[in-house]
Amino acid sequence: MKDFTINIVQTTTPTIVKFEANKFLTRHENFEFKNIDEAKDSPLAQQLFYLPFVKTVYIAQNFIAIEKYDIVEWPDVQEEVAEQIESYLNKGGVVIKKTESSQGKVPVTVYAESTPNPAVMKFVANKKLVLKSAEFKNIDEAKDAPLVQKLFHFPFVKEVFIDQNYVSIQKYDMASWDEITLELREFIRDYLQQGNEVLTEERIQAENSDKAEAGENNPTDFDNLDDTSKQIVAILDEYIKPAVASDGGNILFDSYNANNKTVKVILQGACSGCPSSTMTLKSGIETMLRDMLRDKVEYVEAING
Repeated sequence: MKDFTINIVQTTTPTIVKFEANKFLTRHENFEFKNIDEAKDSPLAQQLFYLPFVKTVYIAQNFIAIEKYDIVEWPDVQEEVAEQIESYLNKGGVVIKKTESSQGKVPVTVYAESTPNPAVMKFVANKKLVLKSAEFKNIDEAKDAPLVQKLFHFPFVKEVFIDQNYVSIQKYDMASWDEITLELREFIRDYLQQGNEVLTEERIQAENSDKAEAGENNPTDFDNLDDTSKQIVAILDEYIKPAVASDGGNILFDSYNANNKTVKVILQGACSGCPSSTMTLKSGIETMLRDMLRDKVEYVEAING
C-alpha cells in the first residue's frame, strides 16, 4: 500500500501546475527554489531540476508547485512528473533537509478574526494546518493534537476547532476577548514558527487509514448514499461550507430521512453552541435545500458537534 498519493491540480497560471499530496510534506513552511543551487537543502527539488523544462519549484505544506519553461506543455508531461514525485516520496525520499536556516523559508503570521458567535474567535495562519477538520471538546480528545493540548492549558479555553489554515477557539465567560486575543495569537504564531506538530503523525496516519477503509461500514460514505443525499452533500459543499468556514465553523452531513423529508446536519466550530447563529444557519440551509430540491426536503435539524 502506498503512503503517498499525488493529485494533479491546475492553477490559474498556465505555466504552473500543483502536485498535491495526501499528507504534509513540510511542517508549516513554504520554500521557493529558482535553480538547483538554491535547492541544496531539498533533495526532492534538486531531482526535479534535472527535468529540463522545470523553471521554479515551490514546496508548501501538502503540495509541490512547478513552473515550467515553454519547451513543453503540461498535458504532455504532468502525469510523468506526478509519478516521479509519488515514487520518490514512497521510497522515503527527503523533501527538505533539517537545517537551522533553510533558504526560502517563509515566516508564520497569524491574525485574529471575530465570528458571528461572540464566544468564538478565529485565528488564521498563512499556512495550512490540517488536511481534515477536527473538533476538540476537552483535553482528553486532544491526545493526538499537541497544539490543541497546549491551548487547553489556558484556563479560559473551552473548545477548539481546526480546519485548513485556522484555529477557532471557544472561550469561557471568565475572560473577554480584549484581554486574551493577543496572548492566544502570539502563542499560536510562536508554536507554528518553531515547526511544532499540530497533529501527531499517528493521528494523520489513522485519518488516512480511515479514508482508505471507508466503505460499506461507513453510513455517510458518499458512494453509499442515495441520490438525494448526494445532492444534499453537493449543495452543502458548494454553497454552505465556504461561507461557514469563513466564519470559523464547519458543517457536516449526517443523514436524510425521505419519509419525513428531514435533513440532519452537524455544526462545528463557531457554528456550534451559539443559539442565534444556529437558528440563522438552520433557516438558511432549510430555505436553500427546499428551493433547490423542491419537494424532497422540508426540514433541517441542526446538531451541535
